Amino acid sequence: MVHDRRALGPGRHTRRKNRPLSDEFPDYAGTPDVLPLRQAGYHGAADRPLAPDEGLPHPCALLYAQGRASRGILGWGQDNNGNETASIHFKEKVTHFNVEVSLVADMTAYDPLRLTSEEVPAQQGDDPACRHQPELGEEATAFINGLLAGLPDDPAQKFIRLNEAIARRVRYERRMEPGVLSAEDVLARNCGSCRDSAWLMVLLARHMGYTARFVSGYLVQSLYGPGEEEVLNGDLHAWAQILIPGHGWLGFDTTSGRLAGEGHIPLAVAAEPEGAAPISGLLDRCESCFDVSMQVQRLFS
Repeated sequence: MVHDRRALGPGRHTRRKNRPLSDEFPDYAGTPDVLPLRQAGYHGAADRPLAPDEGLPHPCALLYAQGRASRGILGWGQDNNGNETASIHFKEKVTHFNVEVSLVADMTAYDPLRLTSEEVPAQQGDDPACRHQPELGEEATAFINGLLAGLPDDPAQKFIRLNEAIARRVRYERRMEPGVLSAEDVLARNCGSCRDSAWLMVLLARHMGYTARFVSGYLVQSLYGPGEEEVLNGDLHAWAQILIPGHGWLGFDTTSGRLAGEGHIPLAVAAEPEGAAPISGLLDRCESCFDVSMQVQRLFS
């Protein structure tokens, strides 16, 4: 078997504020910013994150990850969603800080639709928030009702078709504003970012009675330039996971309309998009900016 391993790193996240934190928040220096990252030695599936004690082999595993933050103390823990997280504690007030992340992933191609007899760990499948059936607005109700009669009975094929329908309806736009659009706003605009359309898929799946969750991570793609020279491209990305009988957590990329595969590397899963944000924390009253840059390198093939 040929293994295609690529290193994502260093990725740099930069947050800047337009002035130091004021004395109105004297305790801020002890408040952490939290990064949902997999720590070194934690193995996760390409699109079905494994529990730390599961120990099952997978063709696309996160083999190694480390993080480093400037001007802060870095510690590792676990959030309420079961994600391994890095918390940064600042001893002094800061106007900016950088976070660098390096990881190595085994990206052997695999069939996302392969059947499995593995049982999903209880903590991954029993979150009531991932099963909560939302009340849809007029736009979302009309959209899903117009599709239901034509969807296959097989659950996996049903959501493959729904995923394709969302990708056709929702034109992708790179949206830098914070937050996630509601299902009504996405369908009224007929456009949205990857996180907007992924959240739409999660809501529709729950409305149909399935367990679904939001995923934040990296997307690595092979592009070819002049002379057929390969260029590896990496970017932050979001997609949906739905718990399908016989398949476990199956990933759906609503931007492309395809199943998530070896190029989708999840860093955090959550019932709500806010729980899977790359960086979260507290700021003083200020203007802030958040920059991301990534480098991808093939180690060997």
